Amino acid sequence: MRATRRLTGVLAMVTAGMVTAGLALTACGTTTTTTRARATPDASAPPCRTAALTWSLVLLGGSENGGLRPNARMTAINKGSKTCVFDGYPGVEIHNGKAESIDGSGLGHPAPLPLPGKAAVTVDLRYVPRDPKGTNTWCVRQSEAVVWAPHDSDRVVVPVTDAHRKSVTLDACGQIIAMEPPRRASTGS
Repeated sequence: MRATRRLTGVLAMVTAGMVTAGLALTACGTTTTTTRARATPDASAPPCRTAALTWSLVLLGGSENGGLRPNARMTAINKGSKTCVFDGYPGVEIHNGKAESIDGSGLGHPAPLPLPGKAAVTVDLRYVPRDPKGTNTWCVRQSEAVVWAPHDSDRVVVPVTDAHRKSVTLDACGQIIAMEPPRRASTGS
C-alpha cells in the first residue's frame, strides 16, 4: 500500500511540474496562436450581418441516390466590398403559418470563415421528405424560409427555388433540418 501511495504522489508531482512548466512557457510568450485566431486571418473584420448578405435556398432533389445528396443548399453572398466573418451556423426556419415549424441545426462549432466582398458561403441541408403514403405527422410545406446570419437577431424571408430559380415548395417532415458546416463557394452556387 505504501508503494502505491508513493507512486501516486510522484505522478502528481510530475503532472504539477508539467503544468507549471507549460504555464511558464505561456507567460514567456513562446506559445503559438489559438486555433480560432489562425482560422480568422483578418481579426479586424466585423461579423457578417443578415442584411449585408444576399440569401438563397435552392432545392437539390436529395431523395435521389438513396438520399446521399443534400436536399437543399442555402447560400449567402457578401453584398459589400469589405470582408466580414461568417462565424458559425446560420439560422433557418420553415413555418406552416403559426403552426408547425422545422428549424435548422448543425453539429459542433465550425471554423469562422472570412468572407470578402462578393464572396459566397454555402450550407448543405438535409431533411426527411414527406412520405408519399402520408405517414409522417410533423411536416411543413412552404415556398419560403426565414434565414439569418450566425449570432445576428435580424431575420429575412427568402423564396425556395429549384436549380433554375423557379419557385418551388419545400415539403419536409421531422423536427430539424440537419446542416452541414458552412464552406466557401463560388458565387455561381
